[in-house]
Amino acid sequence: MVFSSPIFIFLFLPVVILVYYFINVQFRNLLLLIASLFFYAWGEPKVVFLMIFSILLNYSFGILIEHYNKRLKISRIIVAIAIISNLSFLIYYKYINFILDNFNNLLIGFEAQPIVIDKVSLPIGISFFTFHVISYIIDAYKGKTPIQKNPLLLGLYVSFFPQLVAGPIVRYHDIAEQLTKRTVDLNGIAYGTQRFVLGLGKKVLISNPLAQVADQIFSSNTNELTSPIAWLGIICYTLQLYFDFSGYSDMAIGLGRIFGFKFLENFNYPYISKSIQEFWRRWHISLSTWFRDYLYIPLGGNRVKKSRFYFNLLIVWLATGIWHGASWNFIIWGLFHGLFIIIERVPAIKKVLGALWSPFQHIYALLIVIIGWVFFRAEDLNYAIEYLRSMFMLQTPEVVSQYASMYLNNEVYLALLFGIVGSTPIIKSYSKLYDLTILKLNSNNNKTFKYTLGYLMHAVKLIGLVLIFIFTIASLASNTYNPFIYFRF
Repeated sequence: MVFSSPIFIFLFLPVVILVYYFINVQFRNLLLLIASLFFYAWGEPKVVFLMIFSILLNYSFGILIEHYNKRLKISRIIVAIAIISNLSFLIYYKYINFILDNFNNLLIGFEAQPIVIDKVSLPIGISFFTFHVISYIIDAYKGKTPIQKNPLLLGLYVSFFPQLVAGPIVRYHDIAEQLTKRTVDLNGIAYGTQRFVLGLGKKVLISNPLAQVADQIFSSNTNELTSPIAWLGIICYTLQLYFDFSGYSDMAIGLGRIFGFKFLENFNYPYISKSIQEFWRRWHISLSTWFRDYLYIPLGGNRVKKSRFYFNLLIVWLATGIWHGASWNFIIWGLFHGLFIIIERVPAIKKVLGALWSPFQHIYALLIVIIGWVFFRAEDLNYAIEYLRSMFMLQTPEVVSQYASMYLNNEVYLALLFGIVGSTPIIKSYSKLYDLTILKLNSNNNKTFKYTLGYLMHAVKLIGLVLIFIFTIASLASNTYNPFIYFRF
């Protein structure tokens, strides 16, 4: 079940919200836990037992950590076992096929018999909930948060459906108190609903039309791609990925607020960045900060020799690439970003980049990001390289049977327009102006003017949200194309 599916919007979510607000407060967490497990089990009923086992296992690790908190060596061993256990699940379900495929290629090269096993299915969201429990274990060990002695509450933290399959990665210490003490009011519900509708619109009205173009172009043979078509495909994918991912984060934040939870922001207009460092301070913020706190800093961060510092960065970006998927493409993509993160820290290069005219800095960062997305989107490494050759006119198409106009229609034009505008803070600036105007109205002594204009502005905002929702539902009803890109994560 995904947030943009009719069954979620018109059945699952309304039922859960109605029951949530009508039952006794003391049963609300239990309801959310049951609903979350049901949500996860909807497509793959068997994998929910893996999640339940993970919850109980990490609950036990937490209790052991607290029990041996005064015996440092034992508690360290428990933490190490906990981390290895959680990563073992991730490695088996997400990477075992990739590992065996590559190992078998070596065996075949030595004329040995390959190892044959049934393909292991990837449970959706396993990367996200694995990182959730690891952060809980480490924070509990370091004393940043108390051990959760109620397995139902820990289960709710791990399985809470708004952030289960597409993030953001929520740290336990950020919502530990909210699990037992949170307020639900009309303002929170209104904000959450608004955020959910906007996220849904980003996903369905902008990301989906662009995804169709990107999928068609990336399924083409590279010897048929002209440079304009190749650029059109990757630009569509660049916007698709952002509006899909940030749209899901908006929906998750909105759903959390409806139930009284406050999640941290996950995106901050990354495509306006002037460097790759800045890009990763703005893109998938919860993942970047997770790797910073639980891998980069424990490795020594920047408090070591320069050579070790650069090594630490490469390890982090290698891990970032691997986290995203079991493919050499993701590994190359991660190391590609890591390389530019290192390059930007070299004093001479940092000085040159800083001296560039601001638009050139934006162009540089966006170009590197777009090139990286080719590796992220392509099915294999060879296709990614050939696709890049097509983009930069390093090869002449053998057959020219496609033209950019074949992929462009009014829906795609609108998606591109709103995608480009929406990836900048222009709309946010308008929103701030709206809030400022409301504040000024509230201080106006003319009550008739204040209330009339205030109601009018609220009405315009409400009508806008209603129209976004109507167009979104109409699009879902008329088009069965509704991709879910997080199955690889």
